[in-house]
Amino acid sequence: MEHEKLLDGTNLQIITALQEHARLSFVELGRRIGLTPPAIAERVRKLEEAGIITGYHAHISLPGLGLNLLALMWLRIPADQYGPVLDLARRLPEVLECHHVTGEDAFVLKIAVTSVVHLEQLIKQFSPYGQTNSTLILSSPVVKEVVTWRPE
Repeated sequence: MEHEKLLDGTNLQIITALQEHARLSFVELGRRIGLTPPAIAERVRKLEEAGIITGYHAHISLPGLGLNLLALMWLRIPADQYGPVLDLARRLPEVLECHHVTGEDAFVLKIAVTSVVHLEQLIKQFSPYGQTNSTLILSSPVVKEVVTWRPE
């Protein structure tokens, strides 16, 4: 209920603007939205306290870091192996995301690697826990960096 009160039109504009340009000053944000900097600061503070805004991030080019290949790895593992697999996924910097999913597979990992050989090394690290299946991502025609969902 409290979140619904915070998601008025003005706060949704603030959220969208900060997703597009996280380094906007409150002065610039206020100019764009039509509020004073203190009013913007108060609204942003409330959005942060409510856990709606959880941080501000730099977007990094994976190819710029030499990570030229993206892959998805499906893991079909027994439930007693979830803990060790999650520990491994957290430790490996190549694992960008780990999703617990429905169906026969337990997890789907999004992985960034330098080469197919590098991907094979990661597969070997997860193989002892159960079955793996990997797919290279050729392109990502839809990537939404800005959440535009609006409550009804």
